[in-house]
Amino acid sequence: MSNEVRAIFNRIAPVYDQLNDQLSLGQHRIWKEMTVKWSAAKPGDTGLDLCCGSGDLTFRLARHVGKIGKVYGVDFSANLLNTAQERCKNYYPQPPINWIEADVLNLPFDDNYFDTATMGYGLRNVKDIPGSLKETHRVLKPGAKAAILDFHRPDNQQYRAVQQWYLDNLVVPIATNLGLKDEYAYISPSLDRFPTGKEQIELALEAGFMNATHYPIANGMMGVLVVRN
Repeated sequence: MSNEVRAIFNRIAPVYDQLNDQLSLGQHRIWKEMTVKWSAAKPGDTGLDLCCGSGDLTFRLARHVGKIGKVYGVDFSANLLNTAQERCKNYYPQPPINWIEADVLNLPFDDNYFDTATMGYGLRNVKDIPGSLKETHRVLKPGAKAAILDFHRPDNQQYRAVQQWYLDNLVVPIATNLGLKDEYAYISPSLDRFPTGKEQIELALEAGFMNATHYPIANGMMGVLVVRN
C-alpha cells in the first residue's frame, strides 16, 4: 500500500469504529459475521485477518477458532493496530490474537501456514491486487479458504445511483463533521478502479486458487470474494 493510504488510515484510527457503525447503520457487523462464516474457520485453526484495522473481523475470527486456535491480525497502520490492541484488553479471557504490523504484499509468514483467512475493506486499497491475492494464496494451506469483504459497484444502475448518493450525501458529510472529509472522499474513486466481482474471480484463479466465488450482498453494494486453495 502507498504511504498516502497508510497516512489516511493512521488519521482515521480514533473514529474508525464509530464511523463504520454510522455509515452502515450497524449492518457492517452482519456482513463481517457472514465473511467469517464463509472463511470456514473452525475450532483449533490458525487464522489470518489481513488489513485487520481496529480488529472487528479479527475478534470474530478468534471466536470461531476458539482457545485452542490462534489468529494473526495484520495491518500496515500502526495507529489502527494500537486501537485493536486497546480493544483487545476489554475481552476476558484474552482472545488468542497476535497483532503484526506488516504489508499484505510481503507477509512475514511461511508458505502453507494458515488454515483460514479473512480481509475486510482492504483489497480495494492495496496497490497491487493480484500480488495481494498471490501472497494470500502462498500463506494458506492446501484446501484452506479465504473470504474477502469489500465495497462493490452494483451492476444494476439504480442501485449504483443509490450507492453514489449514499457516498456523496451520507459518507462524506459525516466524515466532514469529524474533520475527515479528504480521508473518506477517496472511497468513490477507489470503487471506480476496483475490479468487479467477475474480475475478482478471474484474478483469484490467476493467483493460483483452485476455485473462487463472488457473493454480492446489500443489493450488490458490497461483495464477498470466497476463494479456496
